[in-house]
Amino acid sequence: MTGRLVAGIGLRPGTGAAEILACLEAALAQAGLGAEAGPRLATLASRVGEPGMVEAAASRAAELVAIPDEALKGFEASCATRSTRIASLYGVGSVAEAAALAAAGPGGTLVQARIATARVTCALAREAS
Repeated sequence: MTGRLVAGIGLRPGTGAAEILACLEAALAQAGLGAEAGPRLATLASRVGEPGMVEAAASRAAELVAIPDEALKGFEASCATRSTRIASLYGVGSVAEAAALAAAGPGGTLVQARIATARVTCALAREAS
């Protein structure tokens, strides 16, 4: 049995739920997971209250996990992709990948590297079994 799926989400302020959900669906499809029910959604603590993020989580009946900015830095070595702009802001190459791994907990594994749209990034990780 595999552990529960976690979707790490990076987003710009003011991003709507439809954009977030479209990026999530694209990440699930790219990973060959289809519309897996109820993955946990993880994002920066500073973004967890964004209306679009709250609406996206509610529409999927997904738990929304806030990851403190400083907690991301511990996952730099585990990130598969790197954005220079994000690294300068948060000290990690990918908010989405680091948030997914942080929420997946010890032994969590990245199953889909970050994919990006204009305003959203999404990466997928699995909790350890």
